[in-house]
Amino acid sequence: MEDVFRALADASRRRLLDRLNERNGQTLRELCAGLDMARQSVSKHLAVLEAAGLVTTTRRGREKLHHLNAEPINAVAQRWIHRYDRERALALADLKTALEETTMSDAFVYTTYIRTTPDRLWKALTDPAFTARYWGVRFGTDWQPGSTMSWTERGRTVADAEQVVLESEPGRRLSYTWHTFTRDWADAAGVAEEVRARLADERRSRVTFDLEPAGETVKLTVTHDRFEPDSTLRTMISEGWPALISSLKSLLETGEALPES
Repeated sequence: MEDVFRALADASRRRLLDRLNERNGQTLRELCAGLDMARQSVSKHLAVLEAAGLVTTTRRGREKLHHLNAEPINAVAQRWIHRYDRERALALADLKTALEETTMSDAFVYTTYIRTTPDRLWKALTDPAFTARYWGVRFGTDWQPGSTMSWTERGRTVADAEQVVLESEPGRRLSYTWHTFTRDWADAAGVAEEVRARLADERRSRVTFDLEPAGETVKLTVTHDRFEPDSTLRTMISEGWPALISSLKSLLETGEALPES
C-alpha cells in the first residue's frame, strides 16, 4: 500500500488519473496532449502508477492503452476506512468513486494479483465446480474458440447461438461473449422487466481475462467491453466485477469464497 500512497502523493500523477477518469483507455500520445509535461516525464509517471496498480494497460494493435484500476483503492478502503472518522472516510470514498467512474461507453478494466498459479486460476475460471462456488454460475462448453456456451444460474439455464467462446489459451487468456438477457434469467436474478428489456436492447458485450505470472502471484486483468453509449449493463457490471473477483481471490488464497452480501 505504500506504493499506492506514494503514487497518489504527486500532483502530476493525480492529474494523469484525472485525465483517465475523464476518458478511460488513452494512449501515451493522448495523455500528453494538453499537459505541460514532456513525453518522457508522462511515461515515467505512468510507470509509477502502473507499478502501484493504479493504472493498467491493454493493447489495441500497436497502441498501448492506459486504464484506471480501482482494486488498490478498494484495498485501502477495506483496510483503513474503519480507523477514520466520518469526514476522513468520506474523503476516501470520494477518491474511490473518482477513480472508478468512467464514461459508460468505455471498457471496464479491473486488475488484481492472486497468490496462485496460472493453471489453477484458469481452472477457477472454467471449471463449473469452481465457478459455482464464487460466482454461482456453471458454464456448459468445451472452451474451444467458436464453441457455444450455456450459463446455469439459480437453476435457470440460458443458451443462445451468440453466447460463444472467442479466445481460449489455457493459463494465459480467455474471452467470451456475455450471456443473453432472457425473462427466465431476469426472474431468477430478481431483475425488473423494464431493466431486462433495456439490457436486451443493447448489443452483446464481451469479457476477457488475461493471466500473467508475477512472482508467486498471477496478475489477472478483467476487461469487459463492447458497450453501448450510456449502457445499463456497463453500470451494473462495474459494481459486480470487483465483488466477484474479490470472492475468486479469496477462494484461491484461503479456500473460502466471500459470503454473499
